[in-house]
Amino acid sequence: MGSFKGHVLPGTLFLIVGLWHLWSSVVRYVSNPKTFRVRAWSPVPGFGGNLKYLELYVVAVGAFIDMCIELLYSTHLKFFVNGMLNPSHMNDFEHSGMLLMFFIFGLVALLSEQTSFLPLPEGSLCLIAATAFCSEYLLFYFHSTSHKGLEGYYHLLLVFLIGLCVLSSIGGALFPTSFPLDLCNAVAITLQGLWFYQTAFTLYGPMMPEGCRLKENDITCHSPDGQVRGELIANFQLFSLVFGVIVAVVGSYCYVASKHMDSGLRTLEIGRDGLDQE
Repeated sequence: MGSFKGHVLPGTLFLIVGLWHLWSSVVRYVSNPKTFRVRAWSPVPGFGGNLKYLELYVVAVGAFIDMCIELLYSTHLKFFVNGMLNPSHMNDFEHSGMLLMFFIFGLVALLSEQTSFLPLPEGSLCLIAATAFCSEYLLFYFHSTSHKGLEGYYHLLLVFLIGLCVLSSIGGALFPTSFPLDLCNAVAITLQGLWFYQTAFTLYGPMMPEGCRLKENDITCHSPDGQVRGELIANFQLFSLVFGVIVAVVGSYCYVASKHMDSGLRTLEIGRDGLDQE
């Protein structure tokens, strides 16, 4: 069983990183399609280079904070009972393991980019990111908390989105010049963040479908028809989010392309003025 905050916190992290990946991928491709390369992370330009590695710090620090919440706060430091792992907090231990993988990705990428101790090619970083997503996939697929009914359906859709993150990350390592794969990875991460939010507001917030309710840490529907109705609403919600992200991608591409075209025309006009003066 999860909670509203337990879904919003990781959702925020995925959403911020996904939107930044999406924007950066479009800008890099429009700026120079011939030299475009897939990136496991996207540097922040400007500011004298002070914020270049901001994304990696956000991933590493965000994953570490969330991991501490799951491992230290949620468990109340009661790790063992009768010499065994506390069965009441297996859910928290599993989440901590998943978050550890994303922390390792951020840390390894920072070491690779900022030091000479661990120089790695971009393809290797893509595979490390794929490993982190794979651990998340396995967590939600083989969860010790048995997600059933409507809750299980929402998590099943989440598993599909995580699988898309895994495949697109591996594809980015195998095809390092593919803009569609890089964009697909950004879209998948964004959708994963949005779906965490949607799950939080639907199952643990004010958007619970009619005929279903949250009672004693369990989500139950009064009848099979109520559960089917809830699943159909989930399908519509996911479709709406996918449509919204596609609109955002198209809008971003058109905006960046128009700005790049205007910049190119201004450069051309300056060059012509120079020739005329000569």
